[in-house]
Amino acid sequence: MIDKFEIIGLIAAVLTTSSFVPQVYKTWKTKSTESLSLPMYVIFFIGVMLWLVYGFYLNSFAMIVSNIVTGGLALFLVILKLKYK
Repeated sequence: MIDKFEIIGLIAAVLTTSSFVPQVYKTWKTKSTESLSLPMYVIFFIGVMLWLVYGFYLNSFAMIVSNIVTGGLALFLVILKLKYK
């Protein structure tokens, strides 16, 4: 059974991870990356990957899943930024 703190973590993960979806969708649809900061998203992606490693260390399902998804979304924005400079 998942403990109450892991449930809180899952709720936080859904909220923070889903906050990236509108930006990814807008960037993908408009092909405009002018307002995106490449250094910010690269640094953010690296940080998320480190959180993922930490999540594996703690064996935290919420941290692992949210950082995989968030990392994927951030990486997608980096790729779009490089593609549509």
